[in-house]
Amino acid sequence: MDLRQLRYFTVLAETLNFHRAAERLHMSQPPLTVAIRKLEEELGTPLFERDPRGVRLTAAGLAALLPARAALAQAELVRDAVRQGAAGLRGRLVIAFIGSAIANLLPRLVSPFREAFPNVELVLEEMNSVEIVRAIVGRKVDVGLVRLPVMDASPVVIDVIERDQLIAALPARLDRPRQSVGVALSDLAELPFIIYSPVSVLHATIRLACQRAGFAPRVTQEATQVQTILSLVQAGLGVALVPARAIRFAPEGVRLLQLADPIPIEMGIARARDAGPLASNFVAASLATDDTHPLSSLRK
Repeated sequence: MDLRQLRYFTVLAETLNFHRAAERLHMSQPPLTVAIRKLEEELGTPLFERDPRGVRLTAAGLAALLPARAALAQAELVRDAVRQGAAGLRGRLVIAFIGSAIANLLPRLVSPFREAFPNVELVLEEMNSVEIVRAIVGRKVDVGLVRLPVMDASPVVIDVIERDQLIAALPARLDRPRQSVGVALSDLAELPFIIYSPVSVLHATIRLACQRAGFAPRVTQEATQVQTILSLVQAGLGVALVPARAIRFAPEGVRLLQLADPIPIEMGIARARDAGPLASNFVAASLATDDTHPLSSLRK
């Protein structure tokens, strides 16, 4: 028994006329008659009673009609699911992200995607950028939000999804450096620094920026999350350089200042070179979102 036979059976059960059933099925009557006979032989019992005036369902046929309709409906659901899966409208999408994406980027991308693709199950996992690239290559993750640049990114495709810059975070009780435009990084050289842990790309970015400014930072604390770094600044343990988009997480007692010489940083959205429709849809939707510049709301 197959779905084609079940469809022939249900249409004939609804019309109770081989000629009209054949017309609805867009076929000639003899093949329909043969198909119904084979179905009855396979089931071992007649489904229809034939007489010169037409056909009518037997008790077995009546019993089979509802299950046959249900089977055809379920088959159509399978077809719909396959079509939606092929179009990236249904399925399971695993998104990896670095900790600093929690502040602004992740909510900005995920919320509109969930509204546009309600049948896609999202699974979110936090990793560092190197782990994300490895997980994408290993097919454990579909899409990743990474801090650029990423070492050995050749196995994946990465688009810039967010541009930002580092700003200085100082304890509020610390005298503000007297600069008309922004604080010079070299003015912070004598102060203790709180920086990102070495697993973060920002660790190397900050050390390189300090080196270019003519000093090596005196690191007293390291942390992974920007919220932790800002809390340590609030406690007076040192100064820090943080993404401008972290403004919303700055607690009372932390002063945020632009740098006289901006240090640009970027976030990327990564996926496999042969990414499927789910990942492709997420990337396309993400690249279409508005990327408001973070310094517009920086406190003075």
